[in-house]
Amino acid sequence: MMLLAGKTVLVTGASAGIGRAVAIGCARQGAQVAINYNSDVAGAEAVVAEIEAGRGQAIAVRGDVADPAAATDFVERAVAAFDKVDVFVNNAGICPFHAFLDMPAETLERTMQVNLHGAYYMVQAAANRMVAQGHGGSIIAMSSISALVGGEFQTHYTPTKAGVLSLMQSTAIALGKHRIRCNALLPGTILTDINKDDLADAMKRRQMEARIPLGRLGRPEDLVGPTVFLASDLAEYVTGAALLVDGGAFVNLQ
Repeated sequence: MMLLAGKTVLVTGASAGIGRAVAIGCARQGAQVAINYNSDVAGAEAVVAEIEAGRGQAIAVRGDVADPAAATDFVERAVAAFDKVDVFVNNAGICPFHAFLDMPAETLERTMQVNLHGAYYMVQAAANRMVAQGHGGSIIAMSSISALVGGEFQTHYTPTKAGVLSLMQSTAIALGKHRIRCNALLPGTILTDINKDDLADAMKRRQMEARIPLGRLGRPEDLVGPTVFLASDLAEYVTGAALLVDGGAFVNLQ
């Protein structure tokens, strides 16, 4: 039995990395999928093609999540294609590593706009549609272990992920009366394009792996199961929760 049969799932930032894996994983569980992407046309087309090759249905909608208009456009185009929004996965994010003391204002502002403001606009647009539909829904946001711990070259990034976690906690309260569940996933170090340059240092990578009880860095596919669970009816009494998906890294920091 497919856990998301009959559901429509929207995923932001889904042309690569975690978003790509989640979009394809949800489709394999029976969902119709709409993906958002900003610039990677080939990547977005490849995701749609892979879903369709598995006899699923998918569309790709281009838009910069930092633009409030992109949120309403994404939701409206998903509804035009699939009639409804059952699950919304806020995944889009950036992390241009940079030192704190000389952080360019434009780097800080862009990171805030994409990661936090973009999450707010997108979640708000999806929630409004779910409220109008009247049958509840599930909103899942990719926060990060960085919401709980600091990073020397992530002083602009970690506050946004803490903000995304807080957004899910507050929207869980605001939207509970509409039977809309809001939860956060907190990935640890996942091998994606965001950190591939940082992890190119073999010694640094080995040191990071040594701190993880499960003995390896994460893969985008490691977020599929937790997302599907929170999206499905199996989690119908789960809201306001934060689930670490980090191989045990957070509890092994001493």
